[in-house]
Parts: sequence; structure tokens; C-alpha cells
Amino acid sequence: METLFRSIDGLFNFLTQPHWLFGLSIVLLVVLLKFARVWTQPKVAGLLGMFLVLLGIYSWRDWPGVSHHQFRESLSKPDNIPIVIILGSLAFFTWLSLRKAVQNDARIATGLPPLEADEKSRKVLVWPDLVYTELIAMVVVSVILIVWSILLKAPIEEPANTSRTPNPSKAPWYFLGLQELLVYFDPWLAGVLLPGLIIIGLIIIPYVDRNPKGNGYFTLAERKGAIFVFMFGFFVLWVLGVFIGTFLRGPGWNFFGIFELWDVGKVEPLKNINVSEIVWVKWLGQPLPSWWLPREIFGILLVVGYFTIVPAIFARTIGKRLFRELGAIRFGIVVNVGLIMLGVPLKMLARWLFNLKYVVNLPEILTNI
Repeated sequence: METLFRSIDGLFNFLTQPHWLFGLSIVLLVVLLKFARVWTQPKVAGLLGMFLVLLGIYSWRDWPGVSHHQFRESLSKPDNIPIVIILGSLAFFTWLSLRKAVQNDARIATGLPPLEADEKSRKVLVWPDLVYTELIAMVVVSVILIVWSILLKAPIEEPANTSRTPNPSKAPWYFLGLQELLVYFDPWLAGVLLPGLIIIGLIIIPYVDRNPKGNGYFTLAERKGAIFVFMFGFFVLWVLGVFIGTFLRGPGWNFFGIFELWDVGKVEPLKNINVSEIVWVKWLGQPLPSWWLPREIFGILLVVGYFTIVPAIFARTIGKRLFRELGAIRFGIVVNVGLIMLGVPLKMLARWLFNLKYVVNLPEILTNI
């Protein structure tokens, strides 16, 4: 049995390596949307829930030859408990929304209106229905917060001390995604440009997406593309980054498997390399030019081609219908924002698989891509 438990731990540690975890999360997202009609059924969802409960029991307990105390400590830390609750809530509400979407799609296919259309005909009064509901919710939340504050210690540490820094030193959970991006991008990209584009992208959605389908009701069949892009950006690029920063980043900001012991002495040599070094030194066997333009011309052309040639090819192939529906300007905005979103995991994968640090390295102006 000890060999079996060690094998199970080894499998989970292998699958939670960052490149495998990102790839599997994208595959899982596609499978969830493709087979939403199957797994959102209450019986199937119940079986999946039971499997997750058994997995949680296995993860929490120590078994012969294996110890999960590191994972338990990460889960039970007072400042990590909200993250666990949020992850569970996201799983439940994702199932609930997709369940309603599947039901609406089945009704629309038979000529019936969506469930929300029937609910609009029901009249709900502010008094007493809404007021009583809000009162009960306020009481329940207040009780939960009071019990929480009594049972769990506030995660407040000693004042900052330069001679004694935490290892690992982590940002609050809502900044862990940005902290993870700082490993792969320059601070101006990870801390300014990418978060700014998220806000701008949310602002321009009503102007570039004028499709009336799905307004006011849940649906999956009518908005598969939009739902996939949203779930990819939210779950893969944000929630997964928070999960990695919370449970997989250990001392020295090194990666550790989900059941791997956090070894303070773990050292991973950095062998990062830029595109300019790959082309000039490795391929051409020449030293790097001193002038920045010939040195970085290959990386610059790669970035420019990514944002110009790829949209043009997409518009003439599988994106023809989208190009006709949106027009040139809106199509260009949507595709380029999508390419920026896609570029984030591509850059991360290039770092994990090929030790690629920067595509364009311009220390002369303190700008790197």
C-alpha cells in the first residue's frame, strides 16, 4: 500500500507542474463546455462531487509512507481559508450557471422561451419578500463572521523587518495572480499594462459585442465562443494564477508539487535566455551586436508579426464569419485583445519549456517584452 500511495502522490506532483497544469486546465475547460449537457446533470455532478470529497479526504490524511502535512498547513492557514471557500464557490456557481444554460438551450430548441422569461412574469414585492430575505442574509453572514473571528486568528504578523523577511514572501490572495506574472514579464507589463487592458477590455465589451443572444438569460449554445474566452481569461489566467501562488509556490519562490515537502534548501539554477541570444549566439554563432536595433530586430519582427500577420490570417480563414459580423475596426480590437490574452500563457510556457526570458530585451530604455 505504501508504494501505491507514493505513486498517487507522485502522479499529483507531476500533474501540478506548471506547464502540465496549464495544459490540463485548458483541456478540462474544453471538455466541460463540450460535454456540459452530460456532467451538469444532478446525478453526474453528484458523483463528481463525491469523487472530490474522497480526493479531499486523501489529501488531508497521512497515509503509510506519505505525509500531507505541508498541504494541510497551506489549506488551514487563516489567510488561505478564504481562497479555499472562493474556489469551492466558483465550482458550485459554474455548475449552476451551466446547468441553467443547458436547460435553456433544450427549451429554446423545442420552441419554448428560456426559464428567465417565465420568471419575469412573477411579481416579487420589495416588502416583505426582499426585505425579509436581506434581513435573514445579514443575520447569517454576521453569525458566520463572528464565529470565524473567534475560531481563526487574524493573519497579522510582526512589523516589517529587513533582517527577517518571510520565505516565501507572498502578496494578498487578490494580488497573487499579478505576483505570478512578475516572474515572466517586466513590472510595467505585469503590473500596469496587463491589468489596465483587463479594465479596458471590460469597458469595451458592450461596444464590440452587440450580439443580442444571451441577454437576460443563461445560454451556452448561442454564445459558446464568448463563454470560452471569458472562462479562459478568468479561470486559466486569473484563478489558476492565484492557486499556483497560494499552494505551489514555496521557499525561494520555487515550484513545488501539491504534495511535495517545501524544502528551504531547494535551489534551481536560472538558465534564462533571450530571443536575440538564441538567434545571434546559438544559431548564427556571432556575438550580440552593440546597437539595440540589429540585436533585437528578430524579436521585434516576431512581436509585430504576431499582432499583424496572425489577425490577417485569422480573418481570411476560420474568422471570416466573425470579420463580417464585427467589421474591420471591431474585429481588429477583439482579435488583438485576444492575442494579448493568449500571449500571456504562451510566454509562460516558453519560460517553462525553453527558459525563454524576453522576446525583446531593451535595457537601454528599461523596456522588455
